[in-house]
Amino acid sequence: MWKRETVDLTNCDREPIHIPGSIQPHGCLVACEAATGTIRRASDNAAEMLGADGSLAGRLLGEVIGEAASALVGEGDVTSTETGRPALAFAVPLADGAPFDLAVHRVDDDVVVEFEPSRSAHQPLQLAREMIGRIGAVEEVDRLVDVAADLVHRALGYDRVMIYRFEDDGAGKVVSEVKRADLESFLGQYFPASDIPQQARRLYLKNTIRVISDARFEPVPIRPDLDEAGNPLDLSQAHLRSVSPIHCEYLRNMGVSASMSISVILDGELWGLIACHHYAPRILPMAERAAAEMFGDFFALHLDTQRQRQRLAIAMAARASLDRFLRRASNHSDLEALFAENLGDFARLIPCDGVALWLGGKLHTLGTVPPEDAIPELAAHVGAVAEGRVWATHMLPHELPSSDRYVEAASGVLAIPLSQLPNDYLFFFRRERVQTLDWAGNPEKSYETGVHGDRLTPRKSFAIWKETVRAQSEPWSEAELETAEEARAATVEIVLRHSELLAEERRKSDLRQRMLNQELNHRVKNILAVIKSLVNQPLKDGQAIEDYAGKLKGRIQALSHAHDQVVRGDGGGHLADLLDAELSPYRANETAVRLNGPGVWLDGRAFSVLALVLHELATNAAKYGALSVAEGTVTVEWRLETDGTCRIDWTETGGPPVVKPSRDGFGSALIGRAIPYDLGGESRVVYDQSGVSAYLSIPARHVDVTEAGRRDEGSVAPRSSAPITLSSTTHVLLVEDHMLIALDVEAGLEDQGVESIVTAASASEALEKVRARLPDVAVLDVNLGEETSIPVAEELTRRGVPFLFATGYGDGSMIPSDFAAVPVVRKPYETDALITALSALLAPPAE
Repeated sequence: MWKRETVDLTNCDREPIHIPGSIQPHGCLVACEAATGTIRRASDNAAEMLGADGSLAGRLLGEVIGEAASALVGEGDVTSTETGRPALAFAVPLADGAPFDLAVHRVDDDVVVEFEPSRSAHQPLQLAREMIGRIGAVEEVDRLVDVAADLVHRALGYDRVMIYRFEDDGAGKVVSEVKRADLESFLGQYFPASDIPQQARRLYLKNTIRVISDARFEPVPIRPDLDEAGNPLDLSQAHLRSVSPIHCEYLRNMGVSASMSISVILDGELWGLIACHHYAPRILPMAERAAAEMFGDFFALHLDTQRQRQRLAIAMAARASLDRFLRRASNHSDLEALFAENLGDFARLIPCDGVALWLGGKLHTLGTVPPEDAIPELAAHVGAVAEGRVWATHMLPHELPSSDRYVEAASGVLAIPLSQLPNDYLFFFRRERVQTLDWAGNPEKSYETGVHGDRLTPRKSFAIWKETVRAQSEPWSEAELETAEEARAATVEIVLRHSELLAEERRKSDLRQRMLNQELNHRVKNILAVIKSLVNQPLKDGQAIEDYAGKLKGRIQALSHAHDQVVRGDGGGHLADLLDAELSPYRANETAVRLNGPGVWLDGRAFSVLALVLHELATNAAKYGALSVAEGTVTVEWRLETDGTCRIDWTETGGPPVVKPSRDGFGSALIGRAIPYDLGGESRVVYDQSGVSAYLSIPARHVDVTEAGRRDEGSVAPRSSAPITLSSTTHVLLVEDHMLIALDVEAGLEDQGVESIVTAASASEALEKVRARLPDVAVLDVNLGEETSIPVAEELTRRGVPFLFATGYGDGSMIPSDFAAVPVVRKPYETDALITALSALLAPPAE
């Protein structure tokens, strides 16, 4: 048999508050068998409040409240679910004609019906709409919270309305408050997690609106207390559910007579409460509670949207700040001075009370930081536990007991390693949280205390919180840790670049190489993953393998060009350059391609995605569209909108009549989905009979404005090309240290009829081949593993043999200035480009 336990401060965290066995007296409750409508339980005040004679047990609900009201309860029961909120009905006339507000929900096999005398003239939907309409346009999180508190205060008339947010450790903080002028303020104050026990928080998730009409109420028992199986009635969803005596005493000790709370739930978790206090007994009518509940749902949704938007803005601002730092670093030779001069920018990157740079045994600080003699020990501790990663704690004395001597200045620390070596760090510090707070109320204020003493007063509760959180700072959020990781990635390359100028150059260079190898491994894996996704596209029915291979090769070449441009363009590239590269093979006449738009720079992600999309549009135009006939024209125009978005219009005219594809292939999916999926932009293709049009939109976060790369309206001159002069007798020397790449180039040359090709994998082998037989022309891969092909270039120059360089690097840094005039082709090789370049080398000079 279930038995109730006496509740006191030792067991209140286990109190079964969902089955109190009683209700508040401003309404009544009956529980009926769902199948028959027979009343099984009722509150002691039900018969009197409902105007019925005698006991209600065993009677039909329709007999007590009238058949019309009973039928309405049945409809409410249908719309209610076991886990959903109660169905509500307002001003329902009962058998004696008195209007009542009803709340109906299911508990196992019972239908629980709550009755409250109808007290409100408000229409809940209209009131909710008025409240919701006033916060819909508010976009800043802090202002949204303040406006919501003020709105609930004005609409519902409580003496005090607070927005109460739960912290990571379970404590609560009052983040907004609107109150009667004579009341003390709780704004900014913290209260321990024990003030709202876990079982209460779980109920706030189930029942999002909670009203206490009078903190001194006498509970009304529900009879019988236990059913035939010995179980109490679960009142988790009940509006009238009785209240823990501990909580009532807490309210009375604060001088509060009535309260109401609205749960604020984000992603299924209890973010906080809209808590309302009134200093006289007050019953909030059910209609107004329903409006408040709807308002709470919208407030939570709108709050979550604005928090996500705020996080994105903070992340973008942090990224922009780090980008500016990296640009300044490129012109700075003194690493210590660079970081010291930018400490203020770092302090603004992550909210903190102080920041310190510990580099090469020297200290630079800004704001509130530990004493100088504490830093070496702190750096040693972080080096021992962090393993070269970002490390953070909001309870430093728990991690490093000796730090207790400066706990007020630095209870929280976030450390960003500036190298793989456990020596150099950028530290962010936060003060002890309780040192930043003062009680906002009247210190002479006295509170009524009950049997449990002043532990249940706000001032004492705040004191308990202070004792609980001593030696702790505000925790570092997940977003702040992500920003720290971004900062680590941005600074580590700078430190490694400068470390080559310091002592132990060999050791530091090896370290830098390992980190660059890790980064290269990461990038190569990303590139290979994209290529794998391209290769995995299935062969269409009836599609020739040569056509499939050609498309695949073109897509990979477009990706290669984009990657090369991103590397050479410091992480991005110019839109005009990308258009030039993708459309250059099709400039058969002066009007075939027309480009018009301002100077626009795209970041690396947008550049790579757009390269694939433009490649598909260009190849489709060349095969089926405007570029497949001599009189056709492709016009590409782009512009920047006021919000920074880049709009690109692709228009084909003069081509064959257009027929919309009967089914979408991979290319069509790539054009239609890549930009929305990868960049969050827009992509739309229109198949007009007169020509294909495409409308692309790149979001502002991927776009920057630059004068470089500007194109004026007009045609682009056709590309000049030398006549192909390669023949079966042309003797070609290919210097390439990767066998598979060499075989691919040989196959491409053989397809052009070249029969005499010799290949060398090293400079020494190439020089032997030159001495054995002088080539007519040569292709020299610049980087040959641990050596270069420059000695071969020097020998060919001495012998008067034309040659070109091939490189997979984004710039020509490995090519000496003496060979600046030598043509360069980019790897991976594009056969057409290679043949054209070799032909130009062998073409006779113009007369």
